[in-house]
Amino acid sequence: MTGRPRGRDGDPDRLPPVSVIVPARNAQATLPATLDSILAQDYGGVIDVIVADGSDTSATRDLLRVRFPSVRRVPNPEGTIPCGLNRALAVARHDIIARCDAHSTLPPDYLAQAVRTLQRTGAANVGGRVNPVGTTRFERAVALATQSPLGAGDARYRIGGGEGPVDTTFPGVFRRDRLDAAGGWDESLPVNEDYALNWVLRTSGGIVWFDPALVVDYRPRGDVRALALQYFGYGRWKAAMLARHPRSLRARQLAAPLLVAALAAAGALAIASDLAPPPLAALFASAAAAVPLLYVAAVLGASAMIGLRTRRLEAWVVPAVAVTIHLAWGIGFMVGLVRVASCRRRSVRRDGAAW
Repeated sequence: MTGRPRGRDGDPDRLPPVSVIVPARNAQATLPATLDSILAQDYGGVIDVIVADGSDTSATRDLLRVRFPSVRRVPNPEGTIPCGLNRALAVARHDIIARCDAHSTLPPDYLAQAVRTLQRTGAANVGGRVNPVGTTRFERAVALATQSPLGAGDARYRIGGGEGPVDTTFPGVFRRDRLDAAGGWDESLPVNEDYALNWVLRTSGGIVWFDPALVVDYRPRGDVRALALQYFGYGRWKAAMLARHPRSLRARQLAAPLLVAALAAAGALAIASDLAPPPLAALFASAAAAVPLLYVAAVLGASAMIGLRTRRLEAWVVPAVAVTIHLAWGIGFMVGLVRVASCRRRSVRRDGAAW
């Protein structure tokens, strides 16, 4: 049957009720804009909004009480995103669950479009493209980098593309029964919990659907340190996630770790060139120089293309942003692999001691 999706009362203009869940921790600076955008939705149905508050102070609780009395608050003492999502999910009232991050804002037609796509496609999860919107020059440079293959590979939820099934998407509008069957979000993964959930949904027969008409504004990190910590965490917890779901590995996820390995090898060759006899020293030195030079040339070339395409002054900051993203993600991934291996060794020792 085709046509507009119908609500429970059969009225084609009344969409089914939705619970919107928002994990927040010390986000009182950005949360008001997020909640304003949710409450201003042009949606022909009931919207129930729940904030999972993992803040260190009472600021978020006070904000909700004074400015957003219709928004329900659930405490999230663990403070992590997946724990907050699961706590909000546990008290959600409706069969469609929309996730929204506390640094995001939704366009007025977001929920209506997402729910219609969810019903039209039969997907387990529907999402769209993240649109990083910066207010400073650095934030705008992050936006340029992460909306291009230089900073995002082939991730459709970042660089855009045609409608259809994908590995993962942002931020997600779900069927409640599929979420429950998947066990919700993996609370052992404070980062990459969204990719892990989408992998479970897909391997259990569900579809994760990308709809390019869904665009969510997002505030990028505001300085190099914050960006590096963000992507270090992405890399570290991607390694942990892949240890649980190794078949979910994609080629783009190996690019940054391989870069870090190549640069480390180049550094080792540079040291070896000082110790090797003259014929080998020259060969080692040339090889050591080639890797970083090729990488820098590739980054500068890709950044120049971004600048020519966008005609934005911030493009001159893109090389620094790209290098930060690549190295932080790659180093984080390596650290994550070491931690996974260490945990497995400790587990083997404990099991051996038990025997």
